Amino acid sequence: MADALLGPAEIRELAARLGVAPTKKLGQNFLHDPNTIRRIVAAAGLRPDDVALEVGPGLGSLTLGLVGVVRHVHAVEIDAKLAAALPDTVPSAHLTVHPADALRLRAADLDPAPTMLVANLPYNVAVPVVLHLLAELPALRGGLVMVQKEVADRLTAGPGSKVYGVPSVKLAWYAEAKPAGKVPPAVFWPVPNVDSGLVAFTRRDPPADLDRAAVFAVVDAAFAQRRKTLRAALAGWAGGPDRAEQVLRAAGVSPQARGEALTVGEFAAIAAAAKLSGPGGKLSASARQQEEVDS
Repeated sequence: MADALLGPAEIRELAARLGVAPTKKLGQNFLHDPNTIRRIVAAAGLRPDDVALEVGPGLGSLTLGLVGVVRHVHAVEIDAKLAAALPDTVPSAHLTVHPADALRLRAADLDPAPTMLVANLPYNVAVPVVLHLLAELPALRGGLVMVQKEVADRLTAGPGSKVYGVPSVKLAWYAEAKPAGKVPPAVFWPVPNVDSGLVAFTRRDPPADLDRAAVFAVVDAAFAQRRKTLRAALAGWAGGPDRAEQVLRAAGVSPQARGEALTVGEFAAIAAAAKLSGPGGKLSASARQQEEVDS
């Protein structure tokens, strides 16, 4: 790891020299605590042959911690001024800076292919960025991201938790996630009014060989009306409450259950049962047999 990590004085001096003022619009809170940077890099479980992807490097605090630890670092920065200055702050042949929006990033843009995502993510786009990158970059084997503590809790929640919801299930489609610690506001400039949390995740195979969009449509419908039973919540998606109940029973899921009680595998089973259904809302023979077993 680089020895010359940026502290509070260096961060402010660098920002002043560049004429940079952190903006809420871009979710800019610059990390300035070397011990926190070392902690993040250590907790990420990086290997020397890894290629790290950092989103929102800002002034380069975490970038300095990553360069030299891994084979290569891709730093994706949407702020053109910060992207242009990063190579001067982190002079390394093992760094590629991409002045781009991470939500528009494609696998073809990154060579060598990233294997780990390690980033202090802007709070306002953290969830869509993580999900987009996992969908777009199959070589990612895992990562460690810092997000708002409330978001970290949602991403790592399991079925039955009060904060279990769409982000929890969609991340679980791609990876096994767990909390990796809390980060206090004081290590950022400007100081945010919330705590941050670290989320570690390891990619795994999806729970079913299904179209991801079809499963995610079930998830979105189930959580759009959290207090309703699945029979009611999925009525619009299925084409009516009776049809929803038919599909749920074929999937082995109680129509009276609620979305927050289901695993990602059970959501996949619902999507699979719907796919097996014939025209006009009639279940195929195999799905009808499963319905009879579960009744």
